[in-house]
Amino acid sequence: MFLTALPALLVGLGVVPVVLLSALGMSAWAVFGAWLLLCIALVAVDVALAAGPRAVVVTRQVPARARLGEQVTVSVAVQNTGRRALHGRLRDAWQPTAGAPAERPRISIPPGERRRVRIPLLPRRRGELVSEFVVIRSRGPLGLAGRQATHTVRGALRLLPAFTSRKHLPSRLARLRELDGNTSIQVRGQGTEFDSLREYVRGDDVRSIDWRATARAGTTMLRTWRPERDRHVVILIDTGRTAAARVGDSTRLDASLEAALLLAALAARAGDHVHLLMYDRIARARVTGVDGAALLPALTDAMAPVHARLVDTDWAGAFAAVRTLTTRPSLIVVLTAQDAAESARGFLGAFPDASRATTVLVGSSTDDSIEQLARRRGSRMDVYLAAAAERTMRDAQIVADAVRRAGGEAIAADPEQLPPRIADRYLELKAAGRL
Repeated sequence: MFLTALPALLVGLGVVPVVLLSALGMSAWAVFGAWLLLCIALVAVDVALAAGPRAVVVTRQVPARARLGEQVTVSVAVQNTGRRALHGRLRDAWQPTAGAPAERPRISIPPGERRRVRIPLLPRRRGELVSEFVVIRSRGPLGLAGRQATHTVRGALRLLPAFTSRKHLPSRLARLRELDGNTSIQVRGQGTEFDSLREYVRGDDVRSIDWRATARAGTTMLRTWRPERDRHVVILIDTGRTAAARVGDSTRLDASLEAALLLAALAARAGDHVHLLMYDRIARARVTGVDGAALLPALTDAMAPVHARLVDTDWAGAFAAVRTLTTRPSLIVVLTAQDAAESARGFLGAFPDASRATTVLVGSSTDDSIEQLARRRGSRMDVYLAAAAERTMRDAQIVADAVRRAGGEAIAADPEQLPPRIADRYLELKAAGRL
């Protein structure tokens, strides 16, 4: 049972007969009591005449997946199996982050008929959205009160990452096609796929001389190489406490997801094998052994429910888990935020050994507002903030230098520029024959 605003208004109108009849000598309390009993009787009659909200069958249609930032329409079908027409409202119990409209849709269903209510959602948070029940309110003919019933009908919607960085994909694919079509380029050095033989010229790597071919030809012959397509790219995303920090309009973790998706889409088109690991103290998501068109759906599905945890990342465990994904990774991309020397000790201590066959790339999303603060000198407070900003930038540079000394490469950029910069570095490694 529920009451509308009309009973309170009706009780308030009882002031008029109380004043009038009191002037005629009647007891004010007796008049008010009679009026209150009349209101209660009207409410009881209205509830009794309302259609039964339990005499309905509720079903729903919810898409399994959708991208964050896109409007999603879900529908709830209500079939009236009772003998009275049902007039009232429907409430689909999505959480606030689903972005459902505040107004409850009205329903009017004659006996034996069915109506479908469409509810637009504009989700604001990545992950699992769940509605466990639907509430039906059946209003009486007087509009004073009615009946209410809850129907357990579960609906689940998985919100995938927005992947706004896909706008950079066409230009990078065009550059990748240029690399693939440029078959005449001779790549010096080992570690790539054999292409052909040619005569040695001064400046070539002597390690690529083919001595058997030299003996047959009577002149020094050199092996040439072309970049392999069947290489491995391992993407490690830090989901520890530093990933929860907000950078711009989103978190560092969201920026890492954008960079990972753009790199994975590019590497998949290049014919490379992509592995994903999201880790803090344990593995939160893992994707391996998936290639081709199935890769991006698998990645977005695995990323969707993962959020940053307020714990320090176990980097020794993270890099140990990376080694289980593939025995010969060619490129390891670590997406994290190592901007303080004190907190980066564990990361640098567990940093994998870079070699000729393995390149380690560390990508970090930065906040543009820090650079802006460092340039301000308008007031005393601005000077203090500028000093703090410069200290933050200096610490980040110290960590980046330590990464380079360990044999890795460091890339720091704002959330908008980090995905294309990592993709560009991947293409540069391809062009140089290092991947």
